[in-house]
Amino acid sequence: TAVFPKLLRCQWKTCEGQKKFFSNKNNCKMSTRKFCVGGNWKMNGDQKTIADICKTLSSAQLDPNTEVVIGCPAIYLMYARNLLPCSIGVAGQNAYKTAKGAFTGEISPAMLKDIGADWVILGHSERRAIFNESDDLIAEKAEHALAEGLKVIACIGETLQEREAGKTNEVVARQMCAYAKTIKDWTNVVVAYEPVWAIGTGKTATPDQAQEVHAFLRKWLTDNISKQVSDSLRIQYGGSVTAANAQELAKKPDIDGFLVGGASLKPEFVDIVNARK
Repeated sequence: TAVFPKLLRCQWKTCEGQKKFFSNKNNCKMSTRKFCVGGNWKMNGDQKTIADICKTLSSAQLDPNTEVVIGCPAIYLMYARNLLPCSIGVAGQNAYKTAKGAFTGEISPAMLKDIGADWVILGHSERRAIFNESDDLIAEKAEHALAEGLKVIACIGETLQEREAGKTNEVVARQMCAYAKTIKDWTNVVVAYEPVWAIGTGKTATPDQAQEVHAFLRKWLTDNISKQVSDSLRIQYGGSVTAANAQELAKKPDIDGFLVGGASLKPEFVDIVNARK
């Protein structure tokens, strides 16, 4: 059954309590939501390195209770799909909002599905910042990808300037509100919170800082979508996740996985996948 967002509430509820939202620190029990770890290779890799990574993942003892998805460069998607076991999902790193047409350089969700991908990453901060993708365009992409049968990793996150201005909650609420205008059923959506200032910088939000934003997002979902979606939707953390910090982050009750960048190209990705093992 489709779950429809409470859009009329979305217009005003998102600004309520923006300054600070603290989770109940006494409730540290991990959720029953299935942990989900995505590896975003970005514009990296060639046939040899991809074969090596796929071999490592195929032979590793990965936690069966963790869902694993690999975001591969489009040109290597079929290659990676053929090398990886079916238990590991494959994601496009981008897709356009229509099925076909005169859109040079773009690929469609239908094309991704046709070559074996079952996921797509949308709204990544690099797409927003470098390619000037707006909240509304990203939301339209998500709507079309879901309609075509792909699962979506929907990215959100604030810049360093926005964080220092105390606007973190305001920014992520605005981005979530855009998604809520187009997404009617959240079953096949995973949200990835990625503080932009922590991507590729070596900096990372502390586990408590990450949990605070994830808890705010959980409350936002309750207030603006539904308690059912809030309880079931998985929220990943992305931002310089490594084997060194993954276990502590994974202990937080509202962190349901990771979207990993550079470390997903290294053997330590196995340890990140197994952070809850």
